[in-house]
Amino acid sequence: MTVEHGVLPRAMSLAVHELRTPVTVVAGYLRMLLREQAGPLSEKQKKMLEEADRSCSRLGALVAEMSEFGKLESGEVALARQDFDLAALAVELASGLHDGVDRGVQIESRAPAATEIRVAGDRTRIAAAVKALMQSAVRERVEPGILSVRCSVAGSDDSGRTPRWAVLAIGDEAAMGDLEGAALEPPDSFDEWRGGMGLALPVARRVIEKQGGAVWCASGPAARATAALRLPLVP
Repeated sequence: MTVEHGVLPRAMSLAVHELRTPVTVVAGYLRMLLREQAGPLSEKQKKMLEEADRSCSRLGALVAEMSEFGKLESGEVALARQDFDLAALAVELASGLHDGVDRGVQIESRAPAATEIRVAGDRTRIAAAVKALMQSAVRERVEPGILSVRCSVAGSDDSGRTPRWAVLAIGDEAAMGDLEGAALEPPDSFDEWRGGMGLALPVARRVIEKQGGAVWCASGPAARATAALRLPLVP
């Protein structure tokens, strides 16, 4: 059975419309209760309501991701375009990410010493995509250790006939060679439908692809704790 073109975005749009109002109402009442507008709370009641509020916030974030996914699938999103330094963005995002600290997992990024690595695109959406890839790699890292984030350039042809790419790789140092080496012919190896990340990874992949890029991961048992992307390099 085939799915009619455009059915998925319409279904997403309908689901977002039906879910957004009740989620907003529930979140509002939970916050009113937590502010004790309906009377004082015991510590046990407060903890229960705080957990319900966190779950409601996650549901609200999923609804927002569904909306973004549906718009990307249908082509309704107008992507901004601006030049920025991808390496500097990676350093900024990695320094603010502390998701794996409790498990002994750290993520580190250093800007290249020689030059900027500039790309053109929707910086806000690319930043959200890169952050989702970092969070996924940290989440999937089983053992304590350091995940590196490295930016490089691939495809150096002075004739201009070969595209040049800005490449961002995430993983341990042993995986970096394989990740960066696949930049010119990226494999279709990225599992965007893994659990625990909502729709952040499908959204991230579509954001990168709609700006002329690609997303992939390494091979092997630790593949999920890696990610790489490429975007056209600004001359």
